[in-house]
Order: sequence, then C-alpha cells, then structure tokens
Amino acid sequence: MTENTQQTPASNPELPTQYAPAEVEGKLYERWVERGYFEADATSDKPPFTVVIPPPNVTGSLHLGHAFEHTLIDALTRRKRMQGYETLWQPGMDHAGIATQNVVERELAKEGKSRHDLGREAFIDRVWQWKGESGGQISGQMKRLGDGVAWSRERFTMDEGLSQAVQTIFKKLYDDELIYRAERIINWCPRCLTAISDIEVEYQDDDGELVSIRYGEGEDSIVVATTRAETMLGDTAVAVHPEDDRYKHLVGKEIELPLTGRRIPVVADEHVDPEFGTGAVKVTPAHDPNDFEIGQRHGLPSLAVMDEHAIITAHGPFQGLDRLEARSAIVGALRADGRIVAEKRPYVHSVGHCSRCKTTIEPRLSMQWWVKVGPLAKAAGDAVRDGQVKIHPQEMEKRYFDWVDNLHDWCISRQLWWGHRIPVWYGPDGEIVCVGPDEQPPSGEGWTQETDVLDTWFSSGLWPFSTLGWPEQTESLAKFYPNSVLVTGYDILFFWVARMMMFGLYAMDGTPPFHTIALHGMVRDQFGKKMSKSFGNAVNPLDWMDKYGSDALRFTLARGANPGVDVPIGEDWVQGSRNFANKIWNATRFALMNGATIEGELPDPSQMSATDRWILSKLNKTVAEVDAFYDDFQFSKLSEALFHFAWDEVFDWYVELSKTTFFAGGEQAKVSGRVLGEVLDVMLRLLHPVVPFVTETLWTTLTGRESVVIADWPKDSGFRDADAEQEIELVQQVVTEVRRFRSDQGLQPGQKVPAELTLTGTALAPHEAAIRQLLRLQPAGDGFHATASLPVAGATVALDLSGTIDVEAERKRLTKDLGAAEKEKSQANAKLGNEAFLAKAPDNVVDKIRTRLVKADADIARITAQLANLPQN
Repeated sequence: MTENTQQTPASNPELPTQYAPAEVEGKLYERWVERGYFEADATSDKPPFTVVIPPPNVTGSLHLGHAFEHTLIDALTRRKRMQGYETLWQPGMDHAGIATQNVVERELAKEGKSRHDLGREAFIDRVWQWKGESGGQISGQMKRLGDGVAWSRERFTMDEGLSQAVQTIFKKLYDDELIYRAERIINWCPRCLTAISDIEVEYQDDDGELVSIRYGEGEDSIVVATTRAETMLGDTAVAVHPEDDRYKHLVGKEIELPLTGRRIPVVADEHVDPEFGTGAVKVTPAHDPNDFEIGQRHGLPSLAVMDEHAIITAHGPFQGLDRLEARSAIVGALRADGRIVAEKRPYVHSVGHCSRCKTTIEPRLSMQWWVKVGPLAKAAGDAVRDGQVKIHPQEMEKRYFDWVDNLHDWCISRQLWWGHRIPVWYGPDGEIVCVGPDEQPPSGEGWTQETDVLDTWFSSGLWPFSTLGWPEQTESLAKFYPNSVLVTGYDILFFWVARMMMFGLYAMDGTPPFHTIALHGMVRDQFGKKMSKSFGNAVNPLDWMDKYGSDALRFTLARGANPGVDVPIGEDWVQGSRNFANKIWNATRFALMNGATIEGELPDPSQMSATDRWILSKLNKTVAEVDAFYDDFQFSKLSEALFHFAWDEVFDWYVELSKTTFFAGGEQAKVSGRVLGEVLDVMLRLLHPVVPFVTETLWTTLTGRESVVIADWPKDSGFRDADAEQEIELVQQVVTEVRRFRSDQGLQPGQKVPAELTLTGTALAPHEAAIRQLLRLQPAGDGFHATASLPVAGATVALDLSGTIDVEAERKRLTKDLGAAEKEKSQANAKLGNEAFLAKAPDNVVDKIRTRLVKADADIARITAQLANLPQN
C-alpha cells in the first residue's frame, strides 16, 4: 500500500525473501502423507466426515475439470479435519471398460495384432500389464495439486473386493427379479462394437438428407419420409394414426415395399403424429426403438439388415455395403425407379454419437441384460423429495426429478472383454444360472459363462459403500457410510449420481449413499467457451502449476466456483492468484520481522489501540462469514471474503496503519505485534483449505507448531467493536479521499507534500502520524501556503501544492462531480415527493432512496467546500 519498507531487526530469519512454490510443494506433500494426516481411523470416536472422489478413469490424466473438483473437495475435507472430524476422502480409479479396452487395442494394432489374436485371458492380462505400467498417472498429478486423500485406502473398480461387491449386488438384483435378459433395441457403437447406455450417447446436429419415398401403387400408395433410407430394407410395415381419414382405406391392406419384392401391411397406431410430414411412417422394428414398440403392439417381425460393423447384410445388390454407402446407393436406386417424391439436403437433424469415439450410433435389436429401474428410481426420487438427501443448489432438483422419474430400464451388458464379467452361466438345455461370490458355478459339458461384461457405471454406482468393504459389515462401513456430501459436476448427475442413489438405497436397507449432493459447473475458458483440444483452448493444469504454483491454480478455481454454475478461467487470473500468494508471503514475512507473534495471551482490549480492536472485530466477522459460506458450498464467496480480508484489511490497512507503532517500539508495539500475530494465525488457518502449501510454510514459521493441516479451525470469539470500526472507517475515508485528490493532480505516490491536518475534536486525532505516513504528508513549515483544503470525515487536510497542482483541472473535476451530486439529489427528491410512488414502493426501496438523498447532500457540501478552497487565479 505504501513504499515505506523500513524494518526492525529480523527475528524470524527462516523465511526466504521470495516464495518459490516448486521448492516447497512436493516436500510438504510428502511430509503430510508420511505423517498420516490424511488417513482415517474407523475406530475413532470423532464424528465422521466422508467424501468419495469421483473415480477418474485409469486411462485419464489430470485436466482442469479434475483440478477444479478436487480443489473444492480438498477444501471441504481440510476444513472438516481441522474442525475435529474423522475425515475420509476416499480415493480410487475406475477401470473405464470401453476407454481402456480401446487404448490397449490401439497398442496391439501397432504390433499388427488384435485382441482376438491373443484370446480373452491373454488380452485381459495385457490390460492389467498396461494398467501397471501406464495407467493411473493421475494419482501423481493429484499429489501435485495437494489432494488430501487417504492413500492407504485407494481402490480400483476391478480389484478383488469391489469385484465381490459387484457379483453380490448382481445376484441380489437377479434374485429379486430386478435384472433380466431380453431382446430390445439398444444403442450400438459400430466402432467400439458394444452396446452403450442412453446417457453415453451425445446428440449433435448433423447435415443429412430427408427423402420422401412412395410405397405401393396408385390409390394404394403412401409416401413416407426418412433420413435413413438404408433401413427401409428392414421395414415390416407402414404406420398411420387411427383417426387419419387420409389413410383409413389402407389400414389392414398390404402394399409393396420398393426394391425388395416384399409386401408389408399398413397398421394404425396412436404413436404416429398425423400432423408431422405426410402422417405416415415406415416401421423398422429391428433398427429403431419407437418402431420396435409399434412392432410389439402389432406382432410385426423384426428384420435385422446390418451387422455389428453397420454393414448391410440384407440379400440383394446392397449386401456388403457400409450403411452410409448403402444410403446413397438405395436413394439412387429409388430415384431410378421413380420412387423419390422429394429430397431435401442438407437436412440438419439431431444424430446420436458414441460419447467415447464419436461414431454415429446405430439402434440395433439385440439380446442384452437389463436392470428394471422402476422401483429403484422411485426410491431415488423419494429420498430427495422427503429430505433424506439434499441437492445443492436446490434449483437442480428439477433436473434430477426429470431424469429419475422418467428412467427407462438400463442396459447393463457390454460386448467387451475388459470389465466385470456377468456372473451368469448357460446350460446345454437352455438353463440360466446366476452365481453369487461364494457359490460354485455349474460345471460339466455344455455349460458356458456369459461373455459380456457389465457397464462401467454398474460398478462405479457401488462406490460409496463397496470402497468401505461391503458386502462385509466392516468397521469402515459402519463409521463412514453414508457419505457426508457428494461433490460432483451437474453433467454426471444422470450418469453416476442417480445410479449411486439407486444402488445405495437398495443395498444399504434404504439408507442413501450421501446426505448432500453439491453440484458444480464446468470449467470453461475466459470467454465462457467449452475447453477442447479441437478448439485450441484446452489447458494442461500441470503447466499452470509449474508456472505459478498449485496454490495459485487452486485459488483461481475456488474463486470462480459458484454452485451449479460454469467457471470461466484464464491464465491472467492464475497469475493474479500467484500475486496473491506472493502478497501473503511478503506481508507475513514483513510482519514477522516487525514483531508479529503468538506468544502469550492476547492483550485485554483496553490495552489495544483502535486499530488493533478494529482488525480483531473484522477478523471475527470474517470467521463467521467464511463458516457460513462453507456450509452453503459458496466457494467463490468465501474465497472473495478471504482475499479482501487478507489483502485489503490486513495488509493494505492494518499493517500500514500500525507501522508507526512498530517503528516507535515500546509497549504499544508489543501489543500490536501480538494482535498482528493473532490475525495472521487465524487468517492463515482460514486460508489453508484453499491454498494449503503457502499457508503451511507461513503458519509453521509463525507458530513453531507441527502443521496447519492438523491445527484447530478458527472459531468466532464473538468480539466486535463497532466504535473502533467506525473510527478506522473515518481514517480510511481521509486517506482514500486525499489519495484520490493527489492522483487527480498527477502527483506521484511517493511525492511528499507539506500539509496541515485539523483533527482536533475528532476520532482521527490519535491517527495523525499514520495518516501522514500513508499520505506522504510533511509538516507545514515556514512559508506554508494552503493551496487546497479538503474537508473530509469531520477533519480538514490543507495542502500546499504550489507548483504541483493544476487548479483549472481540479476546478473542472469538482464542478463535474458537483453536477452529478445535484442530479442525484434532484432525482431522489422527485421520487420521495411522488405520493403514488411512495404508496406502491416497498419500504426497503424507499429507504434506499432516502439514503441516496442523504449521501447526495453530504457530497454537495463536501464538493462545494473543496471548490471554495481552491486557489483563485
């Protein structure tokens, strides 16, 4: 705040002159882990606080989304640990079935091999080998970020214990008739060669073509429109609405399906919208979910015309063509046959893509395993409705209910080799046997196990309790279930959260997996655009940590974290947070060198200066404010509160106002040194959960104690001093106003100016030395001539600006300000004089206008006095 760097002899030489994050962060983290600070004791009598890490994919590496989420969880758990809770942040990784299998298959392709060359068992061995060598690099990156997880409890969704949990719940669901096998339409990825669930399909607008095709002849003809002409080879009907008079004469008749020589019926079904298109739709039960339902209602056959690679298998000239090749060829053949009535291209429409490989998915009739979600989803919805589980922010509840109240049965089988193999055996005579973890599978000739594996979300849905030892009734399960809070992105509310809710309530006798679901938004670039490699705006958080330190990245992310709202981030902001960390370092170092201490009891307020009492009052208000924000998951607001308290009130005001006291020495300096030590102690503990590294170094230096990680969380002592706050606010008004005046006159911050201060009879008198130091005001000596007089806060500051002030510029500025104040007064008076307005306006609105009027009057008086005191030309 000032350029004065005078210091007393150093009493704390341990702190280097500059903070170098790279030199301390790694060592500090190793020390924390070695000392077991992050471990959780299931036998402890402390109250539990449990959070699970949303398990990152074993194939993944730390991206900004991870860094953001982990920062928030780490801040919560560090605070709870300091508050005396037995805190468990459960780490682990997801086996990521499709993604991991794709990675290893690509590695094999470099060797000219496929998984089929190795066989199932050898391929799985190869995946485990890859995991051991290359997987899980994210764990090391989490340590870089400072994640305080219980590493001894790290789990993997394919480890032995979790595999037992998967088999146990599959058997339980199967026996309760909540898992079944059926032939249904599924989302099929021709690239990954597996079924994927609805929530793993990403929809985007693609350019396609809409062709209208005439089926049948003459009066018995009917026109249908489609974007997927290739599927017509599998049509088994045309459907119309029962009340559509245009087609009543055709219902029940058969018409010719072009290019195939087959005749298909016209059926009446209420699913058809008579207002859309021609009011008639082609029905392909094997390749469309809605058509499948129509087919079931009308007993239509299902003809599959594509294989798993989306290659046409129907007999005829199109056999062997890729679906897109076949589409063009079929449209050409229909055109040549005079069957094309209309064509529209490009035709933009929503198309589903595999979320992993981005291939266009293909609806496909297939025999799969399903979870009957009806009763499970109802329980998951009821748990939120009856208040067992709270969703934060509350407005996100609607999205949750929209999903769980309309869930379709969940396809859980995947045509992969890597994953939890479905524990079902098929016998030679059609027998189906589901085997639990402690049961022997059937043996003998003709018995084979299901080749499919389970959807990755099936095992990760068990995460809150499988990681604690379930199905065994362990001490950890009894202590740490349910989780206290789940912190996760709103984007996986459906993927992961709903599944954990369903499985937790089902497996744990109606006890939900967590008390609170705290949803955050997505990290975006500084312009609010989604980060993507293809956009060229993706950021590796390790680069920013290397450049600015982990604390800087963490503080930037936390400072942008409003509940459920996306978070923009740019490098400039991280650099600003680095500056904040440096400010904490430099200011604390200066304070330590100038008497800040925690030794002895805090002096009685009667021994303190108003400045001391002011900062302690502000400190306790900040403690209360930060606590309230933490409890409401308002990370942005608590970060802002800490930033402004530390930078503005402690460093820019308290330290600066106290410098004259420190430099003077004596008993008052000792009192202020103890107060400053108290403020630093509490402030560093408040900051620690968000910026753990720099606060650890500074706090241990200040206190000489073991670690701030295990220090007590600050409590609001209740100390408030309104008089001291008002007194220092007056000092701030004087300093701020005179600084503004100096700046307007073009004076340099360090330029000294002779001045007379008339402070007698005001609360400002004890602060004259501090005011003069902060404003660079010299005593008024011989020849002093006041060229400007500033009345402010009940005092007068007369300045001799001979040769330095542009009087005309100052008169213009003040005249402009006076005009603005008079306009404000006029507007306020007009509203307050309007009876109709006063009768309708809420009391708080009227009060605000009255406050504006009082301020405008004060501004007019102040500016008028300043104009009168300007030197005359």
